[in-house]
Amino acid sequence: TEVTEKLEEVVMIWIKQIRQVLVESEQMRREADDIGPSAELEHWKTRMSLFNSLLDEIKSSRVKKIISILQAARSKTLKQWKELDGNITIAANEAKDNVRYLYTLDKFFGPLAEASPVTMMEHVPSLMNTVCMIYCTSPYYNTSECMTSLLLKITNQMINTCKTYLCEG
Repeated sequence: TEVTEKLEEVVMIWIKQIRQVLVESEQMRREADDIGPSAELEHWKTRMSLFNSLLDEIKSSRVKKIISILQAARSKTLKQWKELDGNITIAANEAKDNVRYLYTLDKFFGPLAEASPVTMMEHVPSLMNTVCMIYCTSPYYNTSECMTSLLLKITNQMINTCKTYLCEG
């Protein structure tokens, strides 16, 4: 029982740390007003990396041994642990899925940033079709918040491109 208590203390520390990561990941992002759509992809890539490394740690042999000992001891901390494990898995899947979908837009980011306004407009129909495809097929990214954020960043990029064009012309 002494060993079980020590292991439960360790798991409770992990639970607290994981909860903190989850809370921080759900907080509102502070971004510059004129940030472009490539920042959206970078955000999800960073988040994917964070949650994948957390998943790797949770699935490590050291953690699995401790959890199996606590399972044998019928520890009450395992209910919280399993819930958090599920939440981390969901967050990792969401980030991975969003990165996959946002990569389909990556080919538009260059032309959007470097083209003239006229050339940029040639890419807009394909870009919007791709955004529509993401909205219709992505299980995670099809929320109003995600779409608003993405479309705002696309608009920002278009405005920045036009400003640059006007200042150079």
